[in-house]
Amino acid sequence: MSDRQKEKIFHLRRCGFGYAKIAAAVGLSENTVKSHCRRNGLGGAGAVSNILAGTPCRNCGKPLEQQHGRKKRVFCSDACRTEWWNAHPDMVDKKAVYRFTCPVCGTGFESYGNKGRIYCSRSCYIAGRSAKGRAI
Repeated sequence: MSDRQKEKIFHLRRCGFGYAKIAAAVGLSENTVKSHCRRNGLGGAGAVSNILAGTPCRNCGKPLEQQHGRKKRVFCSDACRTEWWNAHPDMVDKKAVYRFTCPVCGTGFESYGNKGRIYCSRSCYIAGRSAKGRAI
């Protein structure tokens, strides 16, 4: 394999081409291209990553490494993601908000993510449970 072929493999792999297309373009077998890429850190899905200018972490501003064929990254780490969402709770799109009326006190309340909730508080739960025990 010549230096020119190695450079072309490197360039095409960084542009997101697969082993078969690179092999056809360079004139080598697919297995030769695959072996060369893996030996030189160009193998797998993570090989096609590159730092894109203008895509900083939403929390700290650090440049993000985007991977071809994967979901676009918004945060550089789980810690940054958690910190940002804790600082911006109003931006959370809560789709599982359920509204109920407590059978003990009659107060209306909301529950997020629990559509089987019955009581508004622990004290109402205890009062409701003890009231059911007396009825039997």
